[in-house]
Amino acid sequence: MVTHWQDRKKVGDAHEQRIAAELQARGWTVQHCGQGTYPPVIRQALVRTHSALRYFPDLIAARDSELVTIDAKDRMPSTHTDRYAISTATLNAGLLFTATHAPTPLYYVFGDLKVLTPSEVRHYSMHTRHHPSGSWTLVATHRAHHFEEVFGQDTALAA
Repeated sequence: MVTHWQDRKKVGDAHEQRIAAELQARGWTVQHCGQGTYPPVIRQALVRTHSALRYFPDLIAARDSELVTIDAKDRMPSTHTDRYAISTATLNAGLLFTATHAPTPLYYVFGDLKVLTPSEVRHYSMHTRHHPSGSWTLVATHRAHHFEEVFGQDTALAA
């Protein structure tokens, strides 16, 4: 189980790099953004707030005139189930981000490279059993889209 922040950050950084590489292979231009790009003093200050800036997307990508944002959500080793767990605070911030920045979509990309939007997570979890603490929203993995359905085929494979 990954419990220390530094260990979680390494896992998250590797997942972001994997997503960026997958997007680039599909013709997307990718830029890192969000909390991981801030200096340590700003990250430490954000941890002590409830600001939605804590949940800003990890990546922004463009292909032709299409623009998307990505929040990388890798599974930690102790959570291998048939559900994705997304913090309720993250989901609420994602819904706000989506409303504020429409029509630019926000996608959650999970460790298995499956994809959901915050609206889909909210919709699919409305009639399910909620985590007892209320801190997590659970959604069945079979509800997620395949990466290539959302972002296109790898250009090397399509050629």
